[in-house]
Amino acid sequence: MFELNLEEDQRWMREALLLAQQAADQGEVPVGAVVVLNGQIIGRGFNSPISKLDPSAHAEVLALREAALTLGNYRLVEADLYVTLEPCMMCAGALVHARIRRVIYAATEPKSGAHVSQLPAFDLPHLNHHPQVRAGVLAEESSALLSAFFKQRRAQKRAAKQAQAPE
Repeated sequence: MFELNLEEDQRWMREALLLAQQAADQGEVPVGAVVVLNGQIIGRGFNSPISKLDPSAHAEVLALREAALTLGNYRLVEADLYVTLEPCMMCAGALVHARIRRVIYAATEPKSGAHVSQLPAFDLPHLNHHPQVRAGVLAEESSALLSAFFKQRRAQKRAAKQAQAPE
C-alpha cells in the first residue's frame, strides 16, 4: 500500500494545472494531466481534441500515451495520474486498461464525470483493475480556471452574435 501525501499530490496537481492553462491558451477546455512514476513525470497531456481533430485527445489519454512510450509498455503499473477534472467514461476506461495505480483529480465534472458525478466507473465490480482514487486536490484552482474559460467563451459568443445583428 502507498502513503497518501497531500503535499506531494498538490505538487503534481500544480503541474497538471500548468498544462490545463496551456489548453485554455489554445482555446481548448482547460484540462491537464501528468503521469508520475517514482517521483518523476513520465507523461504529460492537455485537452487537444479541437486542435488535433481527435475526439480521444483528452488530457488523460495523451498523458497515458506519452507515459507508455516513455516506459515502452502500455501497462503503467505503480504509476499515478493527476488530472485537473474528474475523468470521463472514455478516460476512466483507459486508466483501468493502463493499470494506473492511483487517479488523483481536482474538480468534479457534474455532466460527464465517471467517478462520483455520473458513474462509479472505477468501482464497477466486473473490472479486473480498480485504481485508488483521490478527489478534490486543488479543486478550487481547477474550478476557477474552468469557470474563467467558459465565462470568456460565453462573452465571445455574445460579442459575435451582437456583431452579426442588424443595426
